[in-house]
Amino acid sequence: MRTVFYTASTLNGFLAGTGDDLQWLFDVPEEDGGPDPAAFIGSTAAGVCGAATYAWVLAHEAPPDVPGSWNDAMIGTSPLFLFTHRHPPIPEGADIRILSGPVSDHLATLAAEVGDGILWVIGGGDLAGQFLDAGALDEIRVDIAPATVAAGKPLLPRDLGPDRLRLVSAQRSGQFAHLTYEVLPADGPERPIGTD
Repeated sequence: MRTVFYTASTLNGFLAGTGDDLQWLFDVPEEDGGPDPAAFIGSTAAGVCGAATYAWVLAHEAPPDVPGSWNDAMIGTSPLFLFTHRHPPIPEGADIRILSGPVSDHLATLAAEVGDGILWVIGGGDLAGQFLDAGALDEIRVDIAPATVAAGKPLLPRDLGPDRLRLVSAQRSGQFAHLTYEVLPADGPERPIGTD
């Protein structure tokens, strides 16, 4: 299983502004060029998210009372593993699998489902941080938007230094900067940049 945290962030490192506001993201004009997020999503074997991300998707992209909205909005994320202690509504036709407790308790379950495929960590940042804490975060892909917010939810609320991140690629994608970093093991050997 390869675990990839792929998301968008403001220039100053926030996934969302105050009150989970994403207007900064929707204000960026769509342009062609750069990597296609849909291609990445289509290559994944499963997705995983936390309760706040799931609640945002239900409220803005896939209302449970609108038939087919889940499949339209979340195509390529089946199954979706949801880390929550609640019992949220599940849209018709959605393959949502509820998990609770620490990420480390469920790595074997996730690996059994994903096999050699990609597990997309959709969000939020703290959930990605839990994968990092468990030594199970392999890659971070982030589309940096030309916008800042004064406060909000940080991209990754963990200390992670340059000894643990290897830049794989940096590309322009319209007005976004698309960055891909490999996350190196905490106790692994240092590898020169640009080698596999």
